[in-house]
Amino acid sequence: MLNIFSLANGRLFQEEISSQEELSQFQPIWVDLESPTPEEKRWISQHFGVTIPEDAMDEDIEESARFYEEDNGELHIRSDFLIADPDDPRAVRVAFILNQHNDAFKSHGVLFSIHDEDLPVFRLLRLRARRAPGLIEDAKDVLLELFSADAEYSADTLEGIYDELEKVSKMVLSGDVTDALAGEVLGEIARQEDLNGRIRRNMMDTRRALSFAMRLRMLDTEQFEDARQILRDIDSLDSHTAFLFDKINFLMDATVGFININQNKIIKIFSVASVALLPPTLIASVYGMNFQFMPEIQWEYGYGFAVALMAASAVVPMWYFRKRGWLK
Repeated sequence: MLNIFSLANGRLFQEEISSQEELSQFQPIWVDLESPTPEEKRWISQHFGVTIPEDAMDEDIEESARFYEEDNGELHIRSDFLIADPDDPRAVRVAFILNQHNDAFKSHGVLFSIHDEDLPVFRLLRLRARRAPGLIEDAKDVLLELFSADAEYSADTLEGIYDELEKVSKMVLSGDVTDALAGEVLGEIARQEDLNGRIRRNMMDTRRALSFAMRLRMLDTEQFEDARQILRDIDSLDSHTAFLFDKINFLMDATVGFININQNKIIKIFSVASVALLPPTLIASVYGMNFQFMPEIQWEYGYGFAVALMAASAVVPMWYFRKRGWLK
């Protein structure tokens, strides 16, 4: 899918392109390619003179090769953007090509973005740019606003993690944690920990991309200050992710502690039962010895007496354990 975005009265307008001829009707500042076909890549190459690398969205590309500048002035940035899907949180690789020296659009340049699926951050920027005139003035503003929206999206996701962990805390700290509930809690904690780790990695990637853009001195004074503000926002999120890691570890330890308590209760039952049955076992062993005159034979109530003695020897330890509170 090929979408182009052009400025009109300070607002960003979107057009979906279905043929190469349509490209000549617009002067875009942002060209977005979602799962582009070879034909769409050819249109971009012929109309803008920009070649999209074959490895643009490869996940195994070296970290040092994700940010570089071509001899013709094109800037290539590969950055990851978060999708906080509750069932399948993941990061999607996006390849950016910033063409600042296009002969047709020297005033504002053109930003090309290539990715495999639609992203919440991109939807957020499109909505915001349509409603807020003057938010974007050139292609570099588009790139900065995408990173800014990414930081805000990560912050919103962190708030969601706070809410989910609050629910988990109430379940854990209620004190009545069964093994089934503990398993559910551990699963939820693991999911939130995974999402929190992805956010932290995503913020690190965004920080690197912004630092690369700032080092190249490609930003004007206002854009440079915007980039610094985004970096400050990212730094503030680091403390939140660190706090969430600590909270997750606490809940994990508390849950494992309750599991151990439940297991100890089971072990205590076996321990009490084994101790309580020792006297009856001893009596049964004594009566089972080969005496010359068996008490049961010499006395008609011998069997009954033996059974009663064994029962009494089992009740006395249980009464003692109960008095000491060991059976609670």
